[in-house]
Amino acid sequence: MLDVRFSSALKVLLFLAVAAETDSPVVSSAQLAEQLDANPSLVRKLLVPLVREGLVTSVKGRAGGTRLARPAEDVTLAEVYRCVVGDKPLWACRPESQHVCLVTAHMNDYFTRLTEQAEQAVLGAFTDQTLADGLRELRRLEGNTVQEGCAPGSR
Repeated sequence: MLDVRFSSALKVLLFLAVAAETDSPVVSSAQLAEQLDANPSLVRKLLVPLVREGLVTSVKGRAGGTRLARPAEDVTLAEVYRCVVGDKPLWACRPESQHVCLVTAHMNDYFTRLTEQAEQAVLGAFTDQTLADGLRELRRLEGNTVQEGCAPGSR
């Protein structure tokens, strides 16, 4: 099963970054869920580590919701990745089998090292990229226009 936590969290944070640009005070989990085409309770679960790590601020109450805790320029994709993925490796090795040959005796150690190298490469690629960079790239892809239905709360 593919893990979509990072892409989902990134999408949520990019919606919040757009909302911050338009001076929207907060965006509700229902509004975010509509944009993600997901259940609001799933979005709230996704927001928990983002709030815990200080990437998002949560405002409780009837007019509550979430907003970026810092400017989009100050949030790196590496932070987002570490926040939602945690210590879970990119890939898991198949369960160990009986050690009867060169491959079966050392595959787990070998694969663990490969996964660690890939993880470091991913984090290295994300370290210098921010949410603001992501918005610029999305706008470049769109031809520097944001569709009317893209702002949180609209479709």
